[in-house]
Amino acid sequence: MLDQIRIVLVGTSHTGNIGSVARAMKTMGLSKLVLVSPKELPDGQAYALSAGASDILANAQVVETLEQAISDCGLVVGTSARSRTLSWPMLEPRECGEKAVLEASQKPVALVFGRENNGLTNEELQMCNFHVCIPANPEYSSLNLAMAVQIIAYEVRVAFLAQQDKTPEADLTLYPDIDQMEKFYVHLEQTLSDTGFIIKQHPGIVMTRLRRLFARSRPDDQELNILRGILASIQRTTKS
Repeated sequence: MLDQIRIVLVGTSHTGNIGSVARAMKTMGLSKLVLVSPKELPDGQAYALSAGASDILANAQVVETLEQAISDCGLVVGTSARSRTLSWPMLEPRECGEKAVLEASQKPVALVFGRENNGLTNEELQMCNFHVCIPANPEYSSLNLAMAVQIIAYEVRVAFLAQQDKTPEADLTLYPDIDQMEKFYVHLEQTLSDTGFIIKQHPGIVMTRLRRLFARSRPDDQELNILRGILASIQRTTKS
């Protein structure tokens, strides 16, 4: 189950942080590391700070975009250290660990961490199903990257160990992966453009709010198929 949970680092600046993250992962039984457009690839410093987790670094996947890193995932949780103008469905770290372990039995899960200096962009956060914020001391909430990964990875470990004592769920809800959701958003924007509800060149905040709506409601596979069918029906009518 833990093999289905990946740690995704976006735009990491310092290779030493990548090594420290690998160490934090291995202590909690996680092994899948994905690097999105890192400033530099793991080097000697990264391997030194990994402290024996060199296998994780050696097998790390490197991709250019976050979308590539999460396209096959059914659950994506992005870490955010600050509130955004448009709030997103939130999880506490413990909830994050529990949900990650539960859904890893169905599809891959991604836990996404942003840049050391400014985290994830709003656009990147909008690609996530949920956001998680570590409730650190508000007077001094400075967590480095490896610390943040260690905390979330620990919650995953706690949830995983608790899950071993439970009877497996007989009927888990199946959710679409990120690639399917992105195709739905493209379909939705095209349909709203065709009907004149939004201007294609200037979708504005409408699409962002709709993304938040569907992130909050989180349609399952069958519900998404129904929504895609409704959009297709509208498009057929507008073109006839």
